Amino acid sequence: MSNLTATSTAQNLSTPIVLTIAGSDSGGGAGIQADIKAISATGGYACSVITAITAQNTLGVSAIFPIPLEHIEKQLDAVFSDLNVLAVKVGMLSDCDIIKIVAAKIKQYRPPFLVVDPVMVTTSGDLLLKESAISTLKSELLPLADLITPNLPEAAALIGSELPTDQQSMDKMVGKLRKLNANAVLLKGGHLQQDANSNDLLIFPDSVEQLTAIREDTRNTHGTGCTLSSAIASYLAQGYDLLRAVQLGKKYITQAIAHADELAVGQGHGPVNHFFSGHADVR
Repeated sequence: MSNLTATSTAQNLSTPIVLTIAGSDSGGGAGIQADIKAISATGGYACSVITAITAQNTLGVSAIFPIPLEHIEKQLDAVFSDLNVLAVKVGMLSDCDIIKIVAAKIKQYRPPFLVVDPVMVTTSGDLLLKESAISTLKSELLPLADLITPNLPEAAALIGSELPTDQQSMDKMVGKLRKLNANAVLLKGGHLQQDANSNDLLIFPDSVEQLTAIREDTRNTHGTGCTLSSAIASYLAQGYDLLRAVQLGKKYITQAIAHADELAVGQGHGPVNHFFSGHADVR
């Protein structure tokens, strides 16, 4: 082996490479764009597979164009066949066929960690996942995940329950969420806006950890779910265990939201501030 090849191999093995599989946000605040920012800010190397192109800004989504299946498959093969992907974050998958091809490639290449953000609706209320695809998501992809990260509307859709309105009704979702057969579930309580704190529940098969942060008063929360799940995947790729990766991800997104008003982007729900600190080292 040449010195150049040996150096290249060593770098490839030591670099925390994170693949995001998601849709593109033309406004730059969510989706692939937010994922790449979050992974980069938290110390990972981001690569991407784009599943859909959205016409989107801080006011909402005006169009969605799914990428042809053949090209999604070629993107996945191109990345996995060359890069040492240590963690995968999956975001927007708009139909059953896309979900199936992503699940098949995850089974084929077996990355060490898989984080699934079951994107169904935007902060503005736009539907991003067809209802017919929810059952395919539950049967094909969620059982492969080390962690899924639903917010309250997404969790309610996944288990067929009413939308929680308080912490007590959020707690009651735990049993049904365990039946989704993912390794762990991070149930995000950000939609309980009347609460002073933003409480998330990290649900394991036989225990629950509560993560708490003070709720920030800002309308600039576009892309929070994408950002959090990508940060967690980045920390997993860097060798942290699941609990610590989630704790660090929670700390990162809390600070990114706290600094969101330092940006002036768009007329609606603006993005969080991914680069609130030079390298966003929250450890």
